[in-house]
Amino acid sequence: MGKRPVPEVSQNTGPHVPVLLNEVIAALSPLAGARIVDGTFGAGGYSRALLEAGANVVAIDRDPSVLPYAEALSADFPNSFTFVAGTFSQLDSLAAEHGAIDGVVLDIGVSSMQLDEAERGFSFMRDGPLDMRMSGAGESAADLVNTLDAEPLANLLYAFGEERKSRRIAQFIVAARDIAPVTTTLELARIIEKAIGRKPGDAHPATRSFQALRIAVNGEFDQLVEGLFAAERLLPEGGKLAVITFHSLEDRIVKRFFDPEKGGPTQSRHLPQVQTEKRRWDEVSKARKPGSEELARNPRSRSSILRAGRRTAAPARPLSLDGLGVPKIRGAE
Repeated sequence: MGKRPVPEVSQNTGPHVPVLLNEVIAALSPLAGARIVDGTFGAGGYSRALLEAGANVVAIDRDPSVLPYAEALSADFPNSFTFVAGTFSQLDSLAAEHGAIDGVVLDIGVSSMQLDEAERGFSFMRDGPLDMRMSGAGESAADLVNTLDAEPLANLLYAFGEERKSRRIAQFIVAARDIAPVTTTLELARIIEKAIGRKPGDAHPATRSFQALRIAVNGEFDQLVEGLFAAERLLPEGGKLAVITFHSLEDRIVKRFFDPEKGGPTQSRHLPQVQTEKRRWDEVSKARKPGSEELARNPRSRSSILRAGRRTAAPARPLSLDGLGVPKIRGAE
């Protein structure tokens, strides 16, 4: 890779501050000589910390804008860093040719650098095209907002954003686009604020709707589930997986993936006991959240949750959504 100047990425500076970094390092340790897959490379904060701890890193990302950061790390760690363009849902096949893997880290969600680039269309705080595509390909958020009928749009906002006022928001969007297409982030944010109002001190009224559209545009729940099962296939016994999520819908999926019994029906103690499947993960950590120091340093970390586990010898499961609590859009097949 050719060299391009990029800003230093560390725990304190740079376009994206990696959350729960110390906790991730601890969850994946020991790192000296280990080979780790950073499935959501971004600006490289986790990769750099892993490399500095002595690991070899195979980094994966589908966003073309991360290439300068990958090139910088490749220059700094030419013998221990490899970047592969692709989605983390395919991390097992993408990492297979790079040797045995000891650990995987997945940071699920939008990075600060994506939020801060108005032209990417992720943020309701900056005016830009209503895009939200991480890869730059496929349907954009504007496509969904301007083509879905009111009921499917409301169902999407409710399922993926837990937006309780989704029907009213959808009605206002349809009314606005009947006059002219909705094409910018601030335009959509204003429509949502007009629909449901805004109370002082509350989160921006567009927060949940923008989350829902971003998840739909990028197929994030499908990507998450496929990435989790890809990690299960890839990691050998003793391999470690650390996953950082940013809202309750994602965290529920990860929690139930590590411990499927959490998502199953409660069995009566009066019935014959059914033998459960062998566990694919042990040493599963409780949810870890940022401490007060990290919250003061990086307010965007406030919603982050880390869960981690260690792979057992049990064979990997076939991919299945059963019991994971993956949100489904009402009326969709």
